[in-house]
Amino acid sequence: WNPSRYGSTSPRDGHNWSMGVATRTPPSEGVADTMGRKTVEGTAQPSERHEHENEATELLEHYAGAQWEQALATPGTGKDDRDKDTPDEWIKRDPRLVRLTGRHPFNCEPPLTLGHQKGFITPVSLHFVRNHGPVPKLDWDTHRFQVDGVVDRPAEFTMDELLQFPTVSIPVMLVCAGNRRKEENMVKQSKGFNWGACATSCTVWTGVRLRDILLHCGVKDKEQGARYVCFTGSDDLPQGNYGTSMKIEKAMDPTSDVILAFEQNGRRLTPDHGYPVRVIIPGWIGGRMVKWLRRIEVTPQESQNFYHFFDNRVLPSHVDAEKANSEGWWYKPDYIINDLNINSVIAHPAHDEMVKLDDPSRTYVMKGYAYSGGGRKVIRVEISFDDGYSWQLSKISHPERPNMYGKYWCWCFWELEVPVSQFMECREVCVRAWDESMNTQPKDITWNVMGMLNNCYFRVKIHPSTLEGKFALRFEHPTVPGNTVGGWMKRLEENPEGKPKEEPATNGKSNPSFSMEEVAKHDHEDSSWIIFKGQVFDCTTYLKDHPGGTASI
Repeated sequence: WNPSRYGSTSPRDGHNWSMGVATRTPPSEGVADTMGRKTVEGTAQPSERHEHENEATELLEHYAGAQWEQALATPGTGKDDRDKDTPDEWIKRDPRLVRLTGRHPFNCEPPLTLGHQKGFITPVSLHFVRNHGPVPKLDWDTHRFQVDGVVDRPAEFTMDELLQFPTVSIPVMLVCAGNRRKEENMVKQSKGFNWGACATSCTVWTGVRLRDILLHCGVKDKEQGARYVCFTGSDDLPQGNYGTSMKIEKAMDPTSDVILAFEQNGRRLTPDHGYPVRVIIPGWIGGRMVKWLRRIEVTPQESQNFYHFFDNRVLPSHVDAEKANSEGWWYKPDYIINDLNINSVIAHPAHDEMVKLDDPSRTYVMKGYAYSGGGRKVIRVEISFDDGYSWQLSKISHPERPNMYGKYWCWCFWELEVPVSQFMECREVCVRAWDESMNTQPKDITWNVMGMLNNCYFRVKIHPSTLEGKFALRFEHPTVPGNTVGGWMKRLEENPEGKPKEEPATNGKSNPSFSMEEVAKHDHEDSSWIIFKGQVFDCTTYLKDHPGGTASI
């Protein structure tokens, strides 16, 4: 890895706000810095508010404006009662987050209007969360992560040792590949749960560049077998720890800003977001950004982790779960997803919002967000009032400044002011975005078995109504997140895969029924029953395969 080809081995001294990135070089070893915290060879432990917060705070002041202090707020005001008697009951969480997979594991997103209202920088307490199982309890002082494989100098790092490398603070938008999945599930059930339209958030991440760590450990070249960088987390899951990988070119590319993050919005990471250290890969799907990092391995082949193959893929529409398993589609390299695709959403009018028609001269400001992947800039967002026959150009706000290589890692916001009378002339409005590579969104959903990367036009239906005795319009989004009923989309097929319906548990009666007392007896691993839509199901044989472990069942 020739520095003249791949860039300097360390960030520039000082700060460079014009490029949207703050960098910092740490103090000399064993010497107390300006905040009074000693380095690894000293004795003092890093405080909760330490020097890295300064650079992050300056970015927050720049990007979040008057809301920067809110962005620094710690997650939640206390524990959420819904976590009681789960493995995560020790974690603070904001009760406003919409839970998508019941009480446990914790998967959530903020309400769309609230997430949009908070602006460019999302408060950590409202950042969406994707957890596959219980959150591991880790400690800053005792946590270690190792770097090994095809490197000259394998090493194990403490968190304090990580702080000795040059740090960088970067605003990065994270997006789950399942964003807007519920729309796909209304067409045909996928393997995934019902993400709404706000599985995306943007915060300032502070950490150390991955390439600096790999160079420090003497990463070898491709001819010597250094072709992939594999990441493994500390979460204990039914199929082993979560893990995935990236190609070595991406890991070593200074233009890609891949970092090992230990802070979010100027504070130490919270448990749900990977404390004490996680991977951040700007422009990629969230599923590649391993949390609770415990190992980095340089290898000749891609990760062999279960979750690397059986998650985060977009298979052709004709491939259902049974075909994917029997024909080995999970292992076909062409269908792995890394870069985000272009997407946009209407936040206002909100779902079930009412607009009076009492003033014919009144105008309404439509609002929403848009993003693309791979560092590509969103260059236009358009609104149609006639099912895509014609389009009106919106005004785009890009709070983000690109990095020094011209790449954009965050969402942008759009607005379009229209006369209210224009809504009266149509039955729906839809939005689409374009990026600088002229990628745009398709008109219709392309279903896939994982329900990922849905980016069709976001459509909002318009219905005549009344409000306070006056004529009004009611707006309806395609779905609402989670299992809550709402939205204009209806499932096209009740049993889309043509499979026999699951049979409920039976007690030998021709018309079986159970009392709550009978069901309550089956609450252990040897016999586990659940009630779903009024029917009783025996889940005992499924416990070992449940992605969230046995606790939630």
